Amino acid sequence: MPQPPDDEEADRRLGRPGVARRPRSEEVRLVNAALLLRRPLLVTGRPGVGKSALAYRIARELRLGRVLHWAVTSRTTLASGLFEYDAIGRAQALQAPAPSPAGTGDFVQLGPLGTALLPYRLPRVLLIDEIDKCDIDLPNDLLTLFEDGYYEVPPLVRVKPHEPVATVHTADPGGSAEISEGVVRCHTFPVIVLTSNGEREFPEAFMRRCLRLDIPDPDEAALGELVAAHFGSSLGPRQEELIRDFLHRSNRVGGLAADQLLNAAHLVTSGQYMPASGDGEAWAELLEAIWHPLGGEGAGPA
Repeated sequence: MPQPPDDEEADRRLGRPGVARRPRSEEVRLVNAALLLRRPLLVTGRPGVGKSALAYRIARELRLGRVLHWAVTSRTTLASGLFEYDAIGRAQALQAPAPSPAGTGDFVQLGPLGTALLPYRLPRVLLIDEIDKCDIDLPNDLLTLFEDGYYEVPPLVRVKPHEPVATVHTADPGGSAEISEGVVRCHTFPVIVLTSNGEREFPEAFMRRCLRLDIPDPDEAALGELVAAHFGSSLGPRQEELIRDFLHRSNRVGGLAADQLLNAAHLVTSGQYMPASGDGEAWAELLEAIWHPLGGEGAGPA
């Protein structure tokens, strides 16, 4: 089964393809180790340092197609990541005066996790975002799934005597896949990137199964590469000044996200907000509003 092609989400997060970026040596080593060992990569760091973007860089560099994104909340369960079954819709279709010819699979929607475990020729990249927020049982549930590499879809298992092969919807836009006898078994283990802000501890068994990569705050050179990837040379000489101001502000307020720098750069390239002569105070006030502390508290002096 071929994976879907990349989509515009990668360009939004990484900028234009083909722009050089300096990966850290530790990052390269751990990504390669995760691929060889078939282990999830637990990426930690402050909000906004680019943890999620790593999954998109891996997919782009290895040409693994569209990234499957699973955003975790306190209500997230393993089942919700695997699939959802519209039992009510199925019952209504069966009770209709003219019963629908649709099969049971038409009422099954695979989630990002369930889609990642389909038997693709090449591995899919699965981003499990903000695993810190998960229920206490989810890490151990994921461990079992990663070890087994397969799962069952009970509604399809129940009907396999008369529907041995079912076509279901996947987490890819407009995507579908065939499932035999209600069982999904991966062909190649997916590339799994889990992000964490370091706000909680995970079970020892889970940590032993993962490889951990800590992403530090980006320095001036890394921020320059990020801005160039999104805006090319359109900022001109203003780029270095903007990055220095951003780093100064970030240090004063306890850390800012790289996206906040990109927002300011977008205003500069628009040509509408960069101050003209004598308008520096208004520009400084605008930057203060854009570069607000991530904790939501009042900003210190700019």
